[in-house]
Amino acid sequence: MPELRAAALQLLREPDPATKAAGTRALWAARDGLVLDAATELSDPGALPGRPALPRLVPADRVPRRSPFTAEGRAALLHAIAHIEFNAINLALDAVWRFAGMPDDYYRDWLQVAAEEALHFTLLREHLQGSLQRDYGDFGAHDGLWQMCERTAADVLARMALVPRTLEARGLDATPPIQAKLRRAGDLRAVEILDIILRDEIGHVAIGNRWYRHLCELQGLDPLALYPQLVERYAAPRLRPPLNMEARRAAGFSQAELDWLNS
Repeated sequence: MPELRAAALQLLREPDPATKAAGTRALWAARDGLVLDAATELSDPGALPGRPALPRLVPADRVPRRSPFTAEGRAALLHAIAHIEFNAINLALDAVWRFAGMPDDYYRDWLQVAAEEALHFTLLREHLQGSLQRDYGDFGAHDGLWQMCERTAADVLARMALVPRTLEARGLDATPPIQAKLRRAGDLRAVEILDIILRDEIGHVAIGNRWYRHLCELQGLDPLALYPQLVERYAAPRLRPPLNMEARRAAGFSQAELDWLNS
């Protein structure tokens, strides 16, 4: 019988995006039949994550930013979002295998996140292929999400603080304005896909908040006071208003945290 964390690591190493996405969703569907060994420290095999030869990774300022009011510009925008979702599969799988000694619910939470990110990626890729005759890999992309994953590889508390509830939470703020542009451009299918992504990402950020606070409580730390220290220590981006306050409240941010982010 497969072991959940080892299976997640195997999927993280998979370079083919379609195989990784389908395998991740299948692993979540089979979760009740999996063994979970939370105690064993798994060895890092190196060369993580598995990824395809394309897209070519470039500095963030060289990723194409084009108007969504042209087909090519809309393809570039949706490709950028698909790349975020592909990286998010990897981030969630990494959270499953890397950190031993967490409660069983932690691993199931992050496997669920990985499966939902796999669905998001698949929906976006299918839309790129079917509506815009483009594919994942056709545009350059940057590696900022995975770089933060690497920086926080030795500290599950920092990982929870700075990946789901910082970098991924930026999507809560960015998605509605992007939807408004896509709606004006007439791409209603893309708007529908982003509705699904926004709904699920609220839950993903809530999971990050849950485990960040759990770890702070275990270590006797103040989550509000600690967060700015982690942002500085790991050189995380400081979020800038305007924030999607409704979505962030739904994801479990306290008013004090929102006040700090808005300051």
